Amino acid sequence: MNRLRTLNTFLAFAASLLTTYSAFAVNYDVLIRNGTIYDGTGAPPYKADIAISGDRLSAIGSFGQDTATLVVDASGLAVTPGFFNVMSHAHVSLLADGRAMSDVLQGVTFEVLSEASLSPLSDTAAEFWAALFAEEDVELSWRTVDEYLKTVEASGVAPNFATFVSAATVRVNVLGMDDVDPTPEQLELMKSQVGQAMQDGALGLTDALIYVPGTYAETEELVELAKVAGQYGGIYTAHIRSEGNKFIEAIDETLRIGREANLPVKIHHLKAAGQPNWDKMDTAIARINALRDEGVAVTADMYTYVAGATGLDASMPTWVQAGGYDKWVERLKDPATRARVKEEMAVNAQDWENIGFLAGPDGMILLEFKNEELKKKYMGKTLTEVAKERGQDYRDTIIDLVIEDGSRVGTVYFLMSEENLKKQIRQPWVMFGSDADAPAAEGKTLEGGSHPRTYGNVARLLGKYVREEQVITLQEAVRRLTLLPAETLHVPARGRLAPGYFADVAIFDPAVIADKATFDDPHQYSIGMVHVLVNGVPVVSNGAHTGATPGRAVRGPGWKPASEG
Repeated sequence: MNRLRTLNTFLAFAASLLTTYSAFAVNYDVLIRNGTIYDGTGAPPYKADIAISGDRLSAIGSFGQDTATLVVDASGLAVTPGFFNVMSHAHVSLLADGRAMSDVLQGVTFEVLSEASLSPLSDTAAEFWAALFAEEDVELSWRTVDEYLKTVEASGVAPNFATFVSAATVRVNVLGMDDVDPTPEQLELMKSQVGQAMQDGALGLTDALIYVPGTYAETEELVELAKVAGQYGGIYTAHIRSEGNKFIEAIDETLRIGREANLPVKIHHLKAAGQPNWDKMDTAIARINALRDEGVAVTADMYTYVAGATGLDASMPTWVQAGGYDKWVERLKDPATRARVKEEMAVNAQDWENIGFLAGPDGMILLEFKNEELKKKYMGKTLTEVAKERGQDYRDTIIDLVIEDGSRVGTVYFLMSEENLKKQIRQPWVMFGSDADAPAAEGKTLEGGSHPRTYGNVARLLGKYVREEQVITLQEAVRRLTLLPAETLHVPARGRLAPGYFADVAIFDPAVIADKATFDDPHQYSIGMVHVLVNGVPVVSNGAHTGATPGRAVRGPGWKPASEG
């Protein structure tokens, strides 16, 4: 009996020790308490806690006395999946500065690198891109998509990222910068490069069809390349061939590519450019909605501004740009060719996208120069102002600046209407992309120009168009920034707050979040984002970047690890 009492006493003591220990045990790595949950599905919000273990969400509910290494009080704040930037140009800026400050401080946890691609690269193509990004001081040491993804990840980045393979990139690799059609043998080589890129983890095929050399590709060429991407489960996404005078025809071409190649399509930065084309947006939306009702997989993305940004090359006919910058300038220096170019620049062209004509010199702001003297004199001024200072016709100013600067000269073009912007935002199949890189507002960056979408695209949506103008609800905006992109791009286990999903989380104040960047003062971070986690690691804490770089390369559905042979 005494032995039994002794055993019972010991067991009771042991049980008390376990109870005492469990009260102090750490149950989770992160607990987000008291937040209002917008789970990414578009469902109404609800209040709950979120538990995170490692890089995944463990549970959503009420966790009472449970503890964690990090406890985040989200009282009064919205808790959402991290946001996708579905049209990012951070291809090089992620290598130059992996913090991705302009985007991460808006809650972006996933950069989708598209429209162009920096892989696969031939040695010649690598030299071309290296010259273009010379100021970034990044060595383009990779040649394949696999090597590119590994290089960026190894450099240390805050957000997750993925890339498309560009039809224009493989065209340059095989055909160079000339306006030529591929032979059957050359087309097969281009297709094989797309296939390898898909096996390396590309999300699909992309292109930019108003720019040299992408514009030189015939529809049939794109269909053949898209077929390869489709065989690996990818999608086709593009800056369509026209956003102006041939807007509807360009949409039809994109849909044809998807239909004949048998893969989903997404239109980059949907817009009707130029006032004469604004009324075409209703037709475009109706056409896309009709096809979606038939089950055709069509989506689009957009940025939340009425001005776009590209270069002065978009104000010149594409034939003069064939062969690359040096040949372009050589032609512009020939008096007869210059006269012909000027004549064509003055016409609302139907066979090429004359964005300069559609915006007009008053609607063009000169943004980026390589030449320091030109930058000091002209950055931030309209083309009209610069032409007046130089005593020139604005077309001569465009031509001379391209020659003098050694570049295409980055330019803002005011092209769209606010009414159309809101119509686009209301469409349930429209996502959001900055069409910009992801820099930090510091150092040398401050010396150059920038479109405010670089720092404010997401925050502008949530502040101006959700809170202030109530164009769509907050839960619908979150869905379009999270689960819709993840599903469209076939990215598993991201874009939703649910157990088992990766712990990419944005926590912000819906009453405060807003963009601050302007065309006059673009290098300003957005406000209102309080905490951001990527793969369970805080990259923003109390509104400040932590410097952490837990981001990962995410590979597409066709990825075939090298170990599989």
